[in-house]
Amino acid sequence: MKAARIHEHGGIEVLRYESVPSPTPAKGEVLIQIKASAMNHLDLWVRRGIPGVPLPMIMGSDGAGVITEIGHDVSQYKVGDEVCIQPLVYCGHCRFCSQGQENYCNQWGILGENQDGTNCEYIALPEHRIRPKPSHLSFEAAAAFPLTAQTAYGMLVRRAKIETGETVFIWGAGSGVGTMAIQIAKAKGCSVITTGGSKEKRAHAKSLGADLVLDHYNDDIISTVKDYTEKQGVDVVFEHVGESTWQTSMRILGKGGRLVTCGATTGPKASFDIRYLFSKQLSVLGSTMGDVAAFDDCVTLVADGKIKPIVDRTFNLSEIQDAHAHLENGNQIGKVILIPS
Repeated sequence: MKAARIHEHGGIEVLRYESVPSPTPAKGEVLIQIKASAMNHLDLWVRRGIPGVPLPMIMGSDGAGVITEIGHDVSQYKVGDEVCIQPLVYCGHCRFCSQGQENYCNQWGILGENQDGTNCEYIALPEHRIRPKPSHLSFEAAAAFPLTAQTAYGMLVRRAKIETGETVFIWGAGSGVGTMAIQIAKAKGCSVITTGGSKEKRAHAKSLGADLVLDHYNDDIISTVKDYTEKQGVDVVFEHVGESTWQTSMRILGKGGRLVTCGATTGPKASFDIRYLFSKQLSVLGSTMGDVAAFDDCVTLVADGKIKPIVDRTFNLSEIQDAHAHLENGNQIGKVILIPS
């Protein structure tokens, strides 16, 4: 089969579209013909160099496709079923893997980082790692939501514990995780303030239901948020940018506010005045990906039409270098999709 792999870390030139051995399903596994896979910023970090990535590595975490073969002891699926893929890996037996836990197993992995991923024609996975594709979705849309929706849900619902009527500030409306965060917050009855760096991204945020959309390059975020909230500040800040936005994120929080973060795209170093932290009774929360229950909740939200995957652009898998360049440019709105040749 054909796959997009890296044999070393670096720029887009290290991406190879090449032939690799086709997988076969083991006991409890199904073989999936990938119809579409989606890119995440994680792919850029893996390509550039994350410690511990085994090489060579097939890229990609998200995917959707059709089951073409089943291994022994597969009971929930049959050949021909259309499925979407759970991108995270859990041990399955510790207390953090239990349904409803806020966190998840520390022995985790991610497709395309710890093990071969979805940027390929076929993948073999345990049947508990897949879910039926919502029938109204295309394969492209079904590949576009799992990792970002699970991440946003974990941040807002599991960690920040958003409540109806709260105000949530979300950086980066055009990003995959930002797009999902807006929809999840609105589905939970929150008021949403978000930002976009272009007219197109701000219009997109409005179309998803955001109540106030700001230009994060030119608007005075702090004063505008204070005016909008009648100087109360926001209840939750959804932070995935890092160093360049951290000070603003802390300043727009109201008393008892929660900042929840999953990333540091612009840098890992952040600081704040501890007196400000305790005097306003703020909470700073870390969040990474999500748990199995969060993924199932997101599938339900998508199936019920309460959140919708957003596809920015589709590339052929053989155009993997062009797809990475497009994602690195930061002009996308929603997810970049790869279609096997």
